[in-house]
Amino acid sequence: MAKVTVRYWAAAKAAAGVAEEPYEAGTLADALAAVRERHPGELARVLLRCSFLVDGDPVGKRAHETVRLADGGTVEVLPPFAGG
Repeated sequence: MAKVTVRYWAAAKAAAGVAEEPYEAGTLADALAAVRERHPGELARVLLRCSFLVDGDPVGKRAHETVRLADGGTVEVLPPFAGG
């Protein structure tokens, strides 16, 4: 299990009530399951609309189970942004 920091932006940050927090997870899917367990309700709904960066790289359409996390890494949770 890798120790990672999950950073929340915009609506995800508001729903989580924090800007970032630590998790231990092997994959992005594991990290997001832990986030949903810690923050049931609004954040779990916001996550359905989010995109993710892992260590600065976009996850895109890759299955979250296949995205491995590195110790000391960062997961950015990016809800859709208005404007342009």
